[in-house]
Amino acid sequence: MSWFRRVSCRMAELQESRTDRKADRDAFVADRNAVQKTGKLPEHLGPPPSGFALLPWLLMGMGAFSNLFQGKTPNPWIGGIGLLVFNSLYIHVVFRAFTKEAREARSTRGALLALGIVTCFLGGLYGGSWLLFFPLLGLAAGAIVRGRWLGRTGIGLSALAGVVAGLRDGWGAVNVAYGTFLSTMVTAAILSLSDAVRELRAAREELARQAVEKERLRFSRDLHDLLGHTLSVIVVKSEAARRLAPRDMDAALVQVSDIESVGRQALTEIREAVTGYREGSLAADLDRAGSALRAAGIEPVVRQSGPPLAAQTEVLLGWVVREAVTNVVRHSGAGRCEITVDGSAERVRLRITDDGRGVAPPGGPGSPELPVPGIGGTGLKGLTERLAAAGGSLEARPGTRNGFTVAAELPVDPGERMGVPELSTGRVPSR
Repeated sequence: MSWFRRVSCRMAELQESRTDRKADRDAFVADRNAVQKTGKLPEHLGPPPSGFALLPWLLMGMGAFSNLFQGKTPNPWIGGIGLLVFNSLYIHVVFRAFTKEAREARSTRGALLALGIVTCFLGGLYGGSWLLFFPLLGLAAGAIVRGRWLGRTGIGLSALAGVVAGLRDGWGAVNVAYGTFLSTMVTAAILSLSDAVRELRAAREELARQAVEKERLRFSRDLHDLLGHTLSVIVVKSEAARRLAPRDMDAALVQVSDIESVGRQALTEIREAVTGYREGSLAADLDRAGSALRAAGIEPVVRQSGPPLAAQTEVLLGWVVREAVTNVVRHSGAGRCEITVDGSAERVRLRITDDGRGVAPPGGPGSPELPVPGIGGTGLKGLTERLAAAGGSLEARPGTRNGFTVAAELPVDPGERMGVPELSTGRVPSR
């Protein structure tokens, strides 16, 4: 059963390797066609790396094959079998050098060790052109061995080649040792550079994907917060206008005028959200919140103190005011809502409290429109993440008897932290 499992894993590795190579080939063909049409430099400046790039070096063994073919090699059967084994091991090793999992597998290291033994045997037995198998051994080793073991491997193979060649050819061993060291290090350097380029390209594509994902998340949050609050205000003011119209047409027209103003402001904010350049004003958000609360029959109490705030801080606090007041208007059934902004030299705190029914238990009276406590609504979850990215925090909780409280805290100037998203794992109750 274990044998079958190993075979299955090996087949899966081979299939994955073929898929990666096919993707590289497709990218290369696409870039080549693009160059023919546009004349611009391609993204992939050469064919995808594979073991075929290292096969032509086997021509270095043509001298040994020629001696064997012409009958100049003693014990030709041994030489022929040795040549076949060497070529087979070399091909096996170099074709496994371009996939990290295959390169680091024990079977690959074992094949490289067997290749070294065969090379020493053939070079020590025949000498001459058979010693050129040592640079080929170095090339295969450079393709497999990377990192801190590369230098030791290169020096060790060079010393081994020098000793074996010295016993056969005397001072000619210097050239063999130098060729072995050079082939090992140069091959490793070229293939490591190729791997680095591929990793950088993959990292660039991943960064681009994350940037798109981040922008999509930003836009979805902005759209939710903008439309959720604005539509709630329009609904509330429309209901107020409908109630007032039969008995006080002037008051109803005031509500209709407010609806028009809120709609125009919403259009402007949506355009700014789409372009990513929305600049908010906390004072304007507090004014609109008070207007929405009064239209819903809720008494607003707004208090603000402290030093001036940075634009980013005002934008974030404005989002909190919008979301919390929208929840109060929709779900609280409150008669009074207090909004307090208290700032110091370093931190600013926003607190929004109502005297409504708080969070009803699931299935209880008045709970059909409310999410389950402890899970948190989409708006408050998004705000928690926004404030955490700016070094702040958000807490939302029901009161001890009734009502609901949303408390936010932020640095007076969040600075560059706004550009570093940090997802909060805390769960915030919402209404």
